[in-house]
Amino acid sequence: MKKYKKTDLESYTLGTTLTLELLKNKVDIVKRVYIHSKQEKNETYDLIINICQKHNIEVIYSDKVFQTLSDKDNCYIIGVFSKYNSRLEEANHVVLVNPSNMGNLGTIIRSCVGFGIKNIAIIKPAVDIFDPKVIRSSMGAIFHINFSYYDTFLEYNEDFKNNKLYPFMLKAKNNLANILKEENYSLIFGAEATGLDDSYLEIGTPIIIKHSSNIDSLNLDNAVSIALYEFTKNKF
Repeated sequence: MKKYKKTDLESYTLGTTLTLELLKNKVDIVKRVYIHSKQEKNETYDLIINICQKHNIEVIYSDKVFQTLSDKDNCYIIGVFSKYNSRLEEANHVVLVNPSNMGNLGTIIRSCVGFGIKNIAIIKPAVDIFDPKVIRSSMGAIFHINFSYYDTFLEYNEDFKNNKLYPFMLKAKNNLANILKEENYSLIFGAEATGLDDSYLEIGTPIIIKHSSNIDSLNLDNAVSIALYEFTKNKF
């Protein structure tokens, strides 16, 4: 095993919780599981071993691979899996235009799953969703979502013409708190550094999340979480 590269056909989960989420939700793509000698033989360990045995997944006891792949002292289980493709459903979506931060993407994935949104469109250029840093920051939520990459927003829009479009922008006039939420919707967010360009002011219903003048803008993952809460708060 070598450090992850975007061109690799496989990726991996770093940690017991992430590996268990992988095995519970995507067992058919798991290639092998590595276990460190310091891993405690607890209930979670037993569950992972049982799933691997049931599905004929190779379990390898080796400390060396952890020195190569993990920079965390408390990582004692690694799950290796084949990258996979998925398709978006006709449903509510989050659309991320050119996201560039791996931690933000993982956190957004976790928030989407937490608020019941399981379809994420990513407009290129963008961070690699299979990077182990994304997987780790998602806390395994990545294995609960559908995602698709698109070369342009227009390409995405062609696939989901009936979705109500809500671009989130600082120049928008519509306050999030006053918006009539219509399904199926697409919540659209720009890159961390630049946001959406002005062309999105002509698309759907642009929305602003009002905040004090003491900051320039919200962090991307914070903005997505606030929007998700407002659009789903009557469902929980």
